[in-house]
Amino acid sequence: MTVTVAIPSYSRNGKRTENNLEKAFYWCQKSAVKEHINAMYELAVFYEIGEGTEKNLEKAFQWYQKAAEKDKIKAIINLAACYEDGKGTEKNLEKAFHLYQKAVEKGDIIAMFNLAICFKEGKGTEKNLGKAFYWHQKAAEKGDIIAMLNLAKHYEIGEGTKKNLEKAFYWFHKAAENDIKEAMLGLAICYENGKETEKNLEKAFHWFLKAAESDYIKAMLHLAIYYENGIGTEKNLEKAFHWYQKAAEKGNIMAMFNLAVFYKNGEGTEKNLEKAFYWYQKAAKNGNEKAMCSLATFYENGEGTEKNLERAFYWYQKAAENGEEAAMYSLAMSACYKNGEGTEKNLEKAFYWYKKSSENGNKKAMFNLAMCYSIGEGIEENLEKAFYWYQKAAENGDEYAMVGLVICYSNGDGTEKNLEKAFHWRQKAAEKGHVNAMYDLAVFYENGKGTEVNLEKAFYWYKKAA
Repeated sequence: MTVTVAIPSYSRNGKRTENNLEKAFYWCQKSAVKEHINAMYELAVFYEIGEGTEKNLEKAFQWYQKAAEKDKIKAIINLAACYEDGKGTEKNLEKAFHLYQKAVEKGDIIAMFNLAICFKEGKGTEKNLGKAFYWHQKAAEKGDIIAMLNLAKHYEIGEGTKKNLEKAFYWFHKAAENDIKEAMLGLAICYENGKETEKNLEKAFHWFLKAAESDYIKAMLHLAIYYENGIGTEKNLEKAFHWYQKAAEKGNIMAMFNLAVFYKNGEGTEKNLEKAFYWYQKAAKNGNEKAMCSLATFYENGEGTEKNLERAFYWYQKAAENGEEAAMYSLAMSACYKNGEGTEKNLEKAFYWYKKSSENGNKKAMFNLAMCYSIGEGIEENLEKAFYWYQKAAENGDEYAMVGLVICYSNGDGTEKNLEKAFHWRQKAAEKGHVNAMYDLAVFYENGKGTEVNLEKAFYWYKKAA
């Protein structure tokens, strides 16, 4: 982003009218022809914005050029912008850079900022982050508020200078006090993380609120999260809903998803599954994988819309392909490939998605993957791999996988037979509430299988199972 010089306003008694603009243009033109420097510059402005005359970028360029040749700094900057954007002339970044450099030599702050951008982005010159930092610093120290923000970013990530979080905080604060929305957000994050300054969630909330009220969309999302969870302020679901809605209506995808959740659960507003469906759909179409998964569930169950298993399958697949673990599991489960609902039955693909979901840490998928290996469903039977996945799922707390391990250790399937380990996992499953495991555990205590005979414990687990 480069900056041009502000365009002057022509009015009589504070009122802009077509009549006085045309007169201003007429007299400006008369003076410009007589090589009055300010008139040349102002005539260029008239042509550029099309006030008092028809818009004509070629003539605007010509008059900026004439004024620039007479060292009018504002004209030099706007002429550079013409070259940079290709307005009224061919685009020429090298000439734009040269002109910004010329204006900088005359001490112009706007030119300093624009020169920093040229060095940062490699426009018209070689990219040089050290020089970008230098000119941002010079412009910031002379009061350019956007340069203050950019300088804060340089210090925050160590771009063109050494990383310095205290200085980043200082310049975020300076820019925020000058009503720069992005700086308000940066300052809020500083207070939230407590890296650049002492952690202060109340101050973080204050600056998120200021930025959100200044119509900064990212801040709206943060503010809603603070209200939802009572961070730095009292919990207020109605206000959380309000800010999620504001951000969602302005296109924030995460806010769309969270707004859908609020409608689904009736949080901060009345429960409305149709609106939940609407916002899940909006977020899903904008690439939010969690929304894709939720949208699939709505189609699968007919919530907020008509039941449609084909659409459910489509969105589960989209979410799974985008890395959403819950969708991988759902895609493999009976709603889709396993029972052929919404698509053709395909046990190989069910196996594939169980495996993907398992590799992403889903314990239920691990159990089902073990089952596939155990009975050869969608893959060749492999008792060693079945044992491996039963063990992984059991270690992650799945009681059904614990029972699977019991069978493996009891029969020596995929591992060496070991009644002590079978007893251990039966006990673990029983403690997790698995009824059959409770009964079997009682039998083990009664008969001394894998442990010593203990009739009191046998009685206890028979009673629990009953």
